[in-house]
Amino acid sequence: MNTESNGGPGIADAAAPAADPAAAGETAGVEQRLGSRAPHFIRRSRPLHLSWQVGIFVVGLAVVAGGIIMLPLPGPGWLVIFAGMAIWATEFVWAQLVLRWTKRKVTEAAQKALDPKVRRRNIILTSVGAVIIVAGLAVYLWKFGFVLPWNADA
Repeated sequence: MNTESNGGPGIADAAAPAADPAAAGETAGVEQRLGSRAPHFIRRSRPLHLSWQVGIFVVGLAVVAGGIIMLPLPGPGWLVIFAGMAIWATEFVWAQLVLRWTKRKVTEAAQKALDPKVRRRNIILTSVGAVIIVAGLAVYLWKFGFVLPWNADA
């Protein structure tokens, strides 16, 4: 289960700081240790750690399921799904890797959105869309007047 409860080296060693102090200083704030963040007394006992993992999984699953339900309904669906992933990431390496990938992609998208060419394109597309909507409303008002669609006679 990618934990270190057996005392042996785990995946967490892959994220250990580099031997080069300059490289370690650059990644120390960004890269965190992979693996379980359960308290030490829980990790010492295999049955207790396993029950801890099951509890974390069930709570994370409930939060993610709530987020999925909120996607078509009113509510912050994606935010709740990422909160559930963050709960899972406290215990499971795969969730930590998914969150790292997600953070990297969100950062790349934010940088791309701030690019002047992309911003100019988005402004142009928004303006064209607004003109189309205003033209559609003008045609509707010309044809039917100020009547709501469910009260309009054909």
